Amino acid sequence: MNERKLRIALSTKGSSGLKDVVSKAFGRATAFTLVDIENNKVKDVKVVTNPAASKTHGRALVVVQALLDQNVKVAIGSEFGPGISAMLDKYRIRRMKVEAETPVMDVVREYAFSFLKLCID
Repeated sequence: MNERKLRIALSTKGSSGLKDVVSKAFGRATAFTLVDIENNKVKDVKVVTNPAASKTHGRALVVVQALLDQNVKVAIGSEFGPGISAMLDKYRIRRMKVEAETPVMDVVREYAFSFLKLCID
């Protein structure tokens, strides 16, 4: 059987994981909820603090490097600034926009599994 794995990162307002909501601006999010999907099932969820949340400048590089360090393949948020968008494109991290305040669990249920086909070689 061909195993399919994917890690997505959602910009979130807090540290409640699947019970949290999507934050307004990706780079300014308090945290990122990382969701591991394996064989069309959620295998693991963890929340990491956004290392650039309090920065006023240079947020894009810090955020994208943190996502790369976590092996994220898809970034999901409400708003992506031009710097973060360019960095995500450069490192081939796919991005998806959803409405701010959308529950993380709803996003995972509705969209996350569709990325498996796009992100698996």
